Amino acid sequence: MPYVDGFVLPVPKKKLKDYERIAKIAGKVWKEHGAIDYHECVADDVKPGKSTSFPQSVKLKKGEVVVFSWITYKSRKQRDAIIKKVMKDKRLADMMNDPKKMPFDAKRMFWGGFKTFIDL
Repeated sequence: MPYVDGFVLPVPKKKLKDYERIAKIAGKVWKEHGAIDYHECVADDVKPGKSTSFPQSVKLKKGEVVVFSWITYKSRKQRDAIIKKVMKDKRLADMMNDPKKMPFDAKRMFWGGFKTFIDL
């Protein structure tokens, strides 16, 4: 079953086009290095909860929107190999090494790797 990396991050609405531009580059890089697929989704129906929620998870500020992304791989082993290649890819290295070039606050982003246990 596939292995999945998931990401949640806040993006200022006024910088959403900038984020979309770099996400398209990132998606191309990930797929060229072997990812099965790459998805970027912008919040449409996410409300603050009483205990927790997507907006609360990233400390969403006025004028921002939550982005939820995921990338799938054949396995954890394949994902680990792909990540090493992606992190060295010159198309992304400059941006990743300089937080000022990111159109969002990377300190409020969170991510993780997940084993698929149901795949219908």
